[in-house]
Amino acid sequence: MPYPVSTVVVKNQNLEVLHLPRHSTGHSPNTLVFLHEGLGSVALWRDWPAQLCQQLGCEAWVYSRRGYGQSEPVPDVRGPSRLVGESSQRQGRLLPDYMHHEALEVLPALLQSLGIERPVLLGHSDGGTIALIHASRFEVAGCVVMAPHVMVEDLSIQAIIAAKNAYENGPLRQRLAPFHADVDSAFWQWNDVWLSEAFRSFDIRPELRGISAPLLAIQGETDPYGTMAQIDDLALELPHAQLLKLADCGHSPHRDQPKLVAQAVQNFIEQL
Repeated sequence: MPYPVSTVVVKNQNLEVLHLPRHSTGHSPNTLVFLHEGLGSVALWRDWPAQLCQQLGCEAWVYSRRGYGQSEPVPDVRGPSRLVGESSQRQGRLLPDYMHHEALEVLPALLQSLGIERPVLLGHSDGGTIALIHASRFEVAGCVVMAPHVMVEDLSIQAIIAAKNAYENGPLRQRLAPFHADVDSAFWQWNDVWLSEAFRSFDIRPELRGISAPLLAIQGETDPYGTMAQIDDLALELPHAQLLKLADCGHSPHRDQPKLVAQAVQNFIEQL
């Protein structure tokens, strides 16, 4: 990775951050903030954020949520959920509101720490959901979401059960290990909460009505983690949303169709 990764302390937790500075010839005043998927990290974005920012001529920040990448791991990640210490830091299993916690408490504190006002949020999967929740309560310049989860589908649960099997009995743990300081913390905090009974009722569709910022939602037609209902239902709540449905594309549009996605993001940014 050509740019150095650093650490910031947010809500008493150490988070890995990567700053992509605006090039001297950069023409966009916007600052992008990248929000990764449920098993993602700064490193798992690979070089796509840097390539996109060079194309757009803007700066960006990429960070790993707690328990991912080189950020601080979650203690006792499969133990009982609890609050610890004067700071009421969460430990143990994630609660069903973990994306709300990230969107409404951690992300605002991170943006304040970095001096970012009115960012363009670019989120993938869980990161897309976090971006939507944040944009429903806070002012942003724009919001791009790829394969977001606005509600839980049976299809999603079956894919996550398959991921658990691949982690326990297949190659998934080995593939993820180079990208996370504590790969078990990264995997189990995501897998356990998604397969919990309490999470089946997760649904942010009513909250979407609070989003007034420009919005681009992208979904692959062969995504094993969600159907087109995810962005179609989003558009029912937000008629101003722009939708991009991609053929030959699974759960990671920026990897499956990088040029199409980058061009769509550029067109969206230029409209802001």
